[in-house]
Amino acid sequence: MRSLRTGLSLVSLLSGLALLVPAATASAADVPLRDLAAAKGKVMGTAVTGSKLTGTYGDLAGAQFNSLTPGNAMKWGSVEPTRGSYNWAEADQIVNFAEAHGQQVRGHTLVWHSQNPSWLTNGTWTAAQLGQLMNDHIALEVGRYKGRLAAWDVVNEPFNEDGTYRQTLWYNGLGTGYIAQALTAARAADPAARLYINDYNVEGVNAKSTALYNLVKSLKEQGVPIDGVGLQAHLIVGQVPSTLQQNIQRFADLGVDVAITELDIRMTLPSDSTKLAQQAADYKAVMSACVAVARCAGVTVWGFTDSDSWIPSTFPGQGAATPYDENYAPKPAYYAIAEALGGTTTPPPTGACTAAYSVTSQWDTGFTGQVKISCSGAALSSWKAGWTYGAGQRITQAWNATCTQSGTAVSCSNAAYNGTVPDGGSVTFGFNASWSGSNPVPAVTLE
Repeated sequence: MRSLRTGLSLVSLLSGLALLVPAATASAADVPLRDLAAAKGKVMGTAVTGSKLTGTYGDLAGAQFNSLTPGNAMKWGSVEPTRGSYNWAEADQIVNFAEAHGQQVRGHTLVWHSQNPSWLTNGTWTAAQLGQLMNDHIALEVGRYKGRLAAWDVVNEPFNEDGTYRQTLWYNGLGTGYIAQALTAARAADPAARLYINDYNVEGVNAKSTALYNLVKSLKEQGVPIDGVGLQAHLIVGQVPSTLQQNIQRFADLGVDVAITELDIRMTLPSDSTKLAQQAADYKAVMSACVAVARCAGVTVWGFTDSDSWIPSTFPGQGAATPYDENYAPKPAYYAIAEALGGTTTPPPTGACTAAYSVTSQWDTGFTGQVKISCSGAALSSWKAGWTYGAGQRITQAWNATCTQSGTAVSCSNAAYNGTVPDGGSVTFGFNASWSGSNPVPAVTLE
């Protein structure tokens, strides 16, 4: 978590209502993440979807990151869906965008058990045929981008959780030798690219990461070209391995680079200030571990905005895993990354977003209330307002917000369609409530 600010700012209290403003109200870091990373000799990358590289998404991808990884565009099933028929459009688009924005590209991925074309996975191949198919694929794809890509995830996810080899098309058909064969073919296709083995749940010291360690040690001893290991780092809030830095260092001590290649830190939805604060602390821990080890090449986030994240569709009920929210507002995690890289941020003006409570009409047994949330000098990507009634008032209906009441305490949060309050803009929600005898202004509490 950020050392000087909690990632939350409280706006002024108007007419008995308080609003909790998330850190998304703050402006971006004073120096782009890519420049902060470069000053420390690190990569700050993101996975991207080529079709989205326009507008705000494209602006942020270009301005904040010095490395791009195609999320899907370079996988075998994407580039050769039909044998001998190729589609390089999105991959080319991403590489061209990167070159136009002074960024490097990480190729992802050449040999994997997933997202392969059906003609490959459904085919019947001899070992010789399968080996030739792999060699040809690597020669073609790596050769196409020779001299233009900084690194390749050559082999992806070769191990089971217990450290045994994953049963895949490649392992079953070629044995453990497929890994050395793939690396050798990649080196021949582009001698300058850095060659990696990439896997998940290998961030801390455990059976799986130790199997990867032993593999890399063996490959080095055999003279097989291997330049680095990728720790994917698809993590869960509050569960960053305590041995992360130790693990990075032990791989570095083998004489290879280490990269955090697919970082995201997911939480159970909905997000709230507590979860976002822990997420920020976790992002900072990961970044700091990389900064602390000279041979940690850098960190790539697996999508920088929640609107382009794979988490919700893969882990139902979970999400909010990236440094930016769905509306491209930076979250506390963004500022934590900046701080881990030595940057500073400028907080929004105090009281930049305010909330005003009013009674718009009243009758013998009930009334209609309204809350207007306004911003000037900052913006919101979500909001929550709360108060406590002091005379037995009860909310009976609400619109443009989700309101709950427990006893005398009321909590209202944005609807799915009006969480964004732009700088200079406002949103309003209303409710009906009952009263009897008096209807005083509620006492203020903060949620």
